[in-house]
Formats: sequence, C-alpha cells, structure tokens
Amino acid sequence: MTINETLARYSDWSFESAFAIYALATVLLIARYASMRARAVQDRELVAAGGGAADAAARVPGRVAEEPGKTWSERLGGMGYALLVVGAVLQVASIVLRGFATERFPLGNMYEFVSMACAAAVLAGLVALRKTADLWAFMMVPVLVLMFLAATVLYADAAPVVPALRSFWLPIHVTIISVSSGIFLVSGVASLLFLYRMKHPAGDEGTGAFGKIAQRLPDAETLDRLAYKSTIVAFPLFGAGIILGAIWAEAAWGRFWGWDPKETVSFIAWVIYAAYLHARATSGWRDTKAAWINVAGFVAMLFNLFIINMVVSGLHSYAGLT
Repeated sequence: MTINETLARYSDWSFESAFAIYALATVLLIARYASMRARAVQDRELVAAGGGAADAAARVPGRVAEEPGKTWSERLGGMGYALLVVGAVLQVASIVLRGFATERFPLGNMYEFVSMACAAAVLAGLVALRKTADLWAFMMVPVLVLMFLAATVLYADAAPVVPALRSFWLPIHVTIISVSSGIFLVSGVASLLFLYRMKHPAGDEGTGAFGKIAQRLPDAETLDRLAYKSTIVAFPLFGAGIILGAIWAEAAWGRFWGWDPKETVSFIAWVIYAAYLHARATSGWRDTKAAWINVAGFVAMLFNLFIINMVVSGLHSYAGLT
C-alpha cells in the first residue's frame, strides 16, 4: 500500500486551517458573549425607562419606525457561526483527504480518532445549539484542547494500519464510537454549565465575576434538557459500538469479551451513562445529582481515550483506538 504524500500534506493543512478558524471563531463567540451581557443590562434599563427612542418614534402619528439594525453582538455571533461552518468543512475535508492518502478508512490511530470525534462534536453542536448559541463560547474550548493534543502529542504520519485493523469492522465500529464520543462532549459541557448555572441562578448575576459569567447562560432547565437529549442520541450509538466491537473481537481474537482494559472502561462508561438516564427520569435525582453522574460518564470517556490508550497496556494498545 502506497501513501500519497501530497494528499497527506493537504490533509494536515486542512486540519491546521480548521484549528485556526475554530480558534478565531471562539474568540468572536466569547466577544459576543461578553457584549450580550452588556446588551442585556442596557435592555433592562430601556424597559425600566418605558422604552427607548425607537419606541417613542413609533408612537409619533404618521411616522414609520425604522427597523433596528443588527447589534454588535449579533454581528460577532454571525461571523463566529459562519467560521464554525467553514472550520467544520475543512476538518471533514482533512479526514477525507487522510483516507484517500492512505487508501484506508481514516481511523487508524488516536490522531484520526480525536479528529473524527471533534468533527462530530462540532457538527452535533451546529444542530443542537441552534437555539442556545450562547453555549458555543464554552463548547469550543474542549474541542480546541482536544485538537491541539491531536496535532501535537497524538499526531501520527499518514501510514497503513497494522494487520489487526485491516477489517471491514474498522469503519463500522470505530466510526460509531467516535461519533458518539463527540455527541457525549456536547452533553458533558451542557451538564457542567447546568451545574454552574444552578450555583449561580437567575437574579444572582451581580455577585462577583462568576455570577456575571453566568448571566447570559440559558436557564438551568434548558441546559439540563440539552444534556439529556444529547445523551439520548449518543447512548444507543455508544452501546451499539460496544456490541459491534465485541463481534469484531470474536472474529479477530476468538472471544466476544475478555475484560481487556479498553473493554472494561468502555463498559463502565456505558453503565454510568445508563445510570444518568435512569437518574434523570427519577424524581429527586433530576437536579444536580443526575448532572454529576453525566459528568462522571464524560470523565470516564476521557480516561478511556487518554489513560487507557497511552498508559495501560492491552489488546487495543497497538492503535490507540476505542
């Protein structure tokens, strides 16, 4: 199997460009978040004063009120969102180009897995955060951290995979796991922000910097619902990925389950997310208790990705894959 060095280089450039665009988008979205806080205070002042100049003009007989232009925060948000779409296209392009360069499915090492998971997180965010755009400033931070680690610590040159991964199960099993991991990232961030919002409820925005940061977050119910719906989507995908991995293990190693460290921690993470869904539907656990379980599941996923792949030796150590 030959490696197309030109396509591999284009893939790396696409990944690096996506990272740079994501970083710029994050700066714009953070600026939007900050300016919207100031705008909210201004709006409250206008309401308290009985409206603004625009309302007064609208009340003048025979005069047509002009449509207000976009605020600075809305412009920043629009530019940031557009950059997110461009970055997502470039990241998907980098994955596709890596596949053509290596003539295999581009999930043969941890660099490629993390890239796929981050792309899934951004694409899931573009769907799930349409009505809660204020969360982008927070969700892109872990995405950028993971992409930075992928491009530095986890980076691997384009190369053929080891013989054990030359199977039609690779694109099926690993794609499902990586996509579900990306969606779990959205859920984990939403639960963390839910816990933060519960600590700084509405009306508590003026109590220091942390309260002010929470000012423009959606209400706790919206954040909790986002975490729950994201987990509802990711959980069956992750479970299917584990089952398909067991079928692949039987074909490759002659047994469905051997309590390999990767298998064990994946099963633990699945159980934690199952406990979260059960707790979320149980009266008395729907507040912070269920959210903490969801955060524990996300931590287990990160532990499985980094510690198990990079520190613990097991049957999955050859590729650093889920």
